Amino acid sequence: MSRHELLGGLIQVYRRGGRKWHCSASIEGRQYRATTGEDDLVLAKQFAEDWFLSLRGKSQAGILKNEKTFKQAADQFLKEYEIITEGQRSPKWVSGYRDRLRLICCRSSAAWASPR
Repeated sequence: MSRHELLGGLIQVYRRGGRKWHCSASIEGRQYRATTGEDDLVLAKQFAEDWFLSLRGKSQAGILKNEKTFKQAADQFLKEYEIITEGQRSPKWVSGYRDRLRLICCRSSAAWASPR
């Protein structure tokens, strides 16, 4: 994997095997990542610096939004999965997904209880 550092290591620009460059940075102990959408390294570095400075400005202003947690994404998936597969999958099948996600995430949450 090809990797470059910017601003003294505050930003990393790298390729993940494809043609597009990606960037990552850590702000307040939290890792952030984005795709630059660029094939050219020079343009990718410019994007990464602008992106990082934007993130840092939002952080200092207190308006930096945190990414969703896996549990939030799983909750949304379960809501949509039941609707999308309605009539195509049995309730037992849908319940199996809920059970597997419950094993991965918070087990005590009421949101993970199977509907009765």
